[in-house]
Amino acid sequence: MLIKNSQKPNIVVAIHQPNFFPWLGFFNKIARSNIFILADTMQFPKSQCKGNWLNRVRILINGKPHWITAPIQRSYHGVLPIDQIQFDPSQPWRQKLLRTVKMEYGCSPFFNSVFPFLQDLIEQPTSMLCDFNVSVICAIAKELDLNSIEIINTSSLALEGKATDLLISIIKSVGGDAYLCGGGASEYQEDEKFSKEGIDLIYQDFIHPHYSQIKSSEFNAGLSIIDALMNCGFAGTRKLIQ
Repeated sequence: MLIKNSQKPNIVVAIHQPNFFPWLGFFNKIARSNIFILADTMQFPKSQCKGNWLNRVRILINGKPHWITAPIQRSYHGVLPIDQIQFDPSQPWRQKLLRTVKMEYGCSPFFNSVFPFLQDLIEQPTSMLCDFNVSVICAIAKELDLNSIEIINTSSLALEGKATDLLISIIKSVGGDAYLCGGGASEYQEDEKFSKEGIDLIYQDFIHPHYSQIKSSEFNAGLSIIDALMNCGFAGTRKLIQ
């Protein structure tokens, strides 16, 4: 769905939190934008709520979707932005994740080409959740030939406002004149404000493509891009997100 103000949008901006090994829809949003903004200054949810994909995601384990989680330090007081959240150094989650991926996807069609790439990403030594996620997202985007899209963190921008006003501030700060938003955005954003600011509003309306998944008799949508990469490879996943 497109709410259009100008004859033709020139710079499409998309905004998303830097999620942990995100799903296909996340990379479809990158592919459809000119500038992709990672909202690393937003507040990290204190509880492990249902909508938190910042340090966890689902993959197939024994043919069923299960959560994989990178443990974080939760002993801090008050609230912290995403870019200040640290991993829990007492838990060897990287080794556990690698073992799980190897066990569950070892027989997948593209394991031999994808696993070494994922291993390098998972073993990067950073202690910061945001640095890890941003690095993973940028590396996967590069492998999917999304090199023409500029990826920027909100922490590098001078912003003001809250809610919809903040989104408009982000878009204007990078020279955007169109905003690509996710399907659930209509529940919280004020669409009319974009029109008043001369910004075209584009709803993503992503339809999840189906592909063959090992160990599963039925298709499971919304999994980490790890699942697509293992089953379809880099070239196949590139087609899926487009």
